[in-house]
Amino acid sequence: GAAGLVCAETLRQEGFSDRIVMCTMDRHLPYDRPKLSKSMDSHPEQIALRPKDFFCTYDIEVLTEMQVAAVDVKSKIAVFKDGFKMEYNKLLIATGNTPKTLSCKGKEMENVFNIRTPEDANRVVKLATSKNVVIVGASFLGMEVAAYLAERAHSVSLVELEHVPFKKFFGERVGRAVMKMFENNRVKFYMQTEVSELREQEGKLKEVVLKSGKVLRADVCVVGVGAVPATGFLKQSGINIDSKGFIMVNKMMQTNIPGVFAAGDAVTFPLALRNNKKVNVPHWQMAHMHGRIAALNMLAHGTEISTVPYLWTAMFGKSIRYAGHGEGFDDVVIQGDLDELKFVAFYTKSDEVVAVASMNYDPIVSKVAEVLAAGRTIRKRDVDAVVFLSFRTGDMSWLTGKGT
Repeated sequence: GAAGLVCAETLRQEGFSDRIVMCTMDRHLPYDRPKLSKSMDSHPEQIALRPKDFFCTYDIEVLTEMQVAAVDVKSKIAVFKDGFKMEYNKLLIATGNTPKTLSCKGKEMENVFNIRTPEDANRVVKLATSKNVVIVGASFLGMEVAAYLAERAHSVSLVELEHVPFKKFFGERVGRAVMKMFENNRVKFYMQTEVSELREQEGKLKEVVLKSGKVLRADVCVVGVGAVPATGFLKQSGINIDSKGFIMVNKMMQTNIPGVFAAGDAVTFPLALRNNKKVNVPHWQMAHMHGRIAALNMLAHGTEISTVPYLWTAMFGKSIRYAGHGEGFDDVVIQGDLDELKFVAFYTKSDEVVAVASMNYDPIVSKVAEVLAAGRTIRKRDVDAVVFLSFRTGDMSWLTGKGT
């Protein structure tokens, strides 16, 4: 993934000339996995992060379809599932997440998918065209898949436990506005319920039965109900892992074991923005930064991570941008018009802005990210001025301390 690739690239950029080996369970060279739900008919070559000759040019070895089964930190050896062993001087663990599966009857049936590979995404598009699709989970993945398939499928139904999509992330009002946009594009929601059974006909999925009693016609089902860190192989390693399975690292992406680093979706790290609270931020931009910081510290540069999380999602040609870390927000201040999908939302905790999201309101999210990156605090009372200055003039120098 991105964290591993950026780590390898950075090592070469910084003059490291010894051997670099990347090991992946994937059959492909590193690719842009988030695109699988946004552009589902993409082929691996189209979404490759680097062309094949890049790895030859910079002497980065990639072992595909290879799974590490254990790490012996005393002997500095990675043990693969097939028994193959490899020594290391420095180790980066960037194994990402494993999608959760449904626990109901029929979950192993044909035409039920976790979108994990380009082949998964391609197959779903093929099976869904002019057919009935059920998506379980209003996650980023679930919502992006629903948006992509809405024009191609005969019907798209989305099943979710919460009463509003994205409630924990974007808040109820923004979540409701997004939900309305989907409903206007023929996506049908079944909220506050879950799947009780997947029914087949002649070996193929035919119906999705909900706990509410509703029965949905389904030719294909996509499951997006979250993920768990792919760290089970580390349980006996001595590398510190928290109760949820995340690898714990410091600001230099180091684990508790000398020479062992970790990065990406599988880690918790201290976020400067939130008083060094240990957080998990499974975003694309953060994986890149983790990989870079890990590489610099493998080379003993003593570089600490201080970046502001930033993400975006695109649905029905609309882009939502988000910066900060809003976990635990207690209020949302919204400027603009939610019905018109032209708004900016400030997420506050104890009067302090901890995150911001916008749609059709650029460049405000980037501007706020700059302010937060400079270590400045934005208070709830500052929000009106932030919106006015950023949107009208692009000038936020008074907040960054660079102007009057």
